[in-house]
Amino acid sequence: MEDVNITIVTSWWLLFVFVFDLVVRITAIIVVPRNRRPTAAMAWLLAIYFIPLIGVFLFLLIGNPRLPRKRRRKQQQINEYIHDTSETLDFGTLRPNAPDWFTSLVTLNRNLGAMPLAGDNAAQLIPDYQQSLDAMADAVRTAERYVHIEFYILQSDASTDNLFRAMEEVRERGVTVRVLLDHWANRGKPYYKRTLKRLDRMGAQWHLMLPVQPFKGKWQRPDLRNHRKLLVVDGGVAFMGSQNVTDSTYNLKKNIKRGLHWVDLMVRVEGPVVASINAVFLSDWFSETDEVLTDEIDLFSVTSGPGDLDCQIVPSGPGFEFENNLRLFAGLLYYAQRRIIIVSPYFVPDEALLLAITTACHRGLEVQLFVSEEGDQAMVYHAQRSYYETLLRAGVKIWMYRKPFILHSKSMTIDDEVSIIGSSNMDMRSFGLNMEISMLVRGEEFTRQMRDVEQQYRDLSRELTLAEWEKQPLRSTVLDNLARLTSSLQ
Repeated sequence: MEDVNITIVTSWWLLFVFVFDLVVRITAIIVVPRNRRPTAAMAWLLAIYFIPLIGVFLFLLIGNPRLPRKRRRKQQQINEYIHDTSETLDFGTLRPNAPDWFTSLVTLNRNLGAMPLAGDNAAQLIPDYQQSLDAMADAVRTAERYVHIEFYILQSDASTDNLFRAMEEVRERGVTVRVLLDHWANRGKPYYKRTLKRLDRMGAQWHLMLPVQPFKGKWQRPDLRNHRKLLVVDGGVAFMGSQNVTDSTYNLKKNIKRGLHWVDLMVRVEGPVVASINAVFLSDWFSETDEVLTDEIDLFSVTSGPGDLDCQIVPSGPGFEFENNLRLFAGLLYYAQRRIIIVSPYFVPDEALLLAITTACHRGLEVQLFVSEEGDQAMVYHAQRSYYETLLRAGVKIWMYRKPFILHSKSMTIDDEVSIIGSSNMDMRSFGLNMEISMLVRGEEFTRQMRDVEQQYRDLSRELTLAEWEKQPLRSTVLDNLARLTSSLQ
């Protein structure tokens, strides 16, 4: 009798497991693909089908790539305010004879949430890591009203001490210093608590971006990041680009042990476009604090800069309905007529971007891609490598920046007149999960600056050939392909 009872219990348990597994699989087919690109949906379905418990847990944890509904509403409010307020304002005189495709691209950006195209701007590239930190410190010391600082990683260390001292000096004069830094990117990192204490001592107003603090009622997908890097002084001068406020080793023992140093690119801008960069800061400040600063700061009181560049700021991220940066990049790749040069430390394109790049090669364009010879993130490094053969066979010239340096700059130049610089990588994380900022620039003089920097990178790189790539061992190919599959989980 006891054996019969055990058999019945076992049968019911097996039936329960079978039914539960079936329900999970059917539910996954209904829920997972909804409003998700096919590759991402397939990756999630494979994870749930082959490792059900882990797959379901991960999907519940990070399966929603969007910000919480409350934050999306706040983003929409500030977007509408900026769009409506700036619609009829004068943002400088634009350069004449813009190509029709450029005007069309500007309209696309504007419709997706970008700022207006602004003329009469000056922009100076700063390719040296320490010089950019010191240049920002010099600009901060000129502040009379406010300093706005927003960086993915912000650390008070020996390399950044000059910038922090500049912030302290202007605070002593009564200048308002507002600081935003990403929560997850900084927590647990070297000097995190010391940095926050130093901000407190100087009297800066600081807040964490996208905090994951469930006990304080703050929760969203934990791998969403605010990846932007920008600084604004009095609405007259701004900096943006790829560099974080930290030492070039990021003060991490593993980087120091390997001798790794980051190579970045920042740009100093003056002119009406500074208001657009400031608008991105104010929108993020509002999202984190509910504080509206537009009554205090006349955001669109702009003055002409000492240059003649047309610039448009394009924010992107999970707070927007569409992947603004991806559409901008893809549009430029299709509009290019002669040459495309891409610099991206983390290059994991989706199907649309890969198609645009290979199509450009087949159209007879010169296409070059700069990446790092050595990776600092294993999964991204191997996922990136999985695309090299396709790119090389299409005709892309791949330059690998020699180790132990990590080429962290993010830029693109199109023909001889149009460029992009900002914080956005060309990978699916930057397209779907990170909040980014990019600047579209029209002007031969700026593109010449970009070409000079690209040549510097070329001189410090080696070319990867198809013959070399075909000698890759099988184990590397397996790792690359596995990493490529996991890169779609978003």
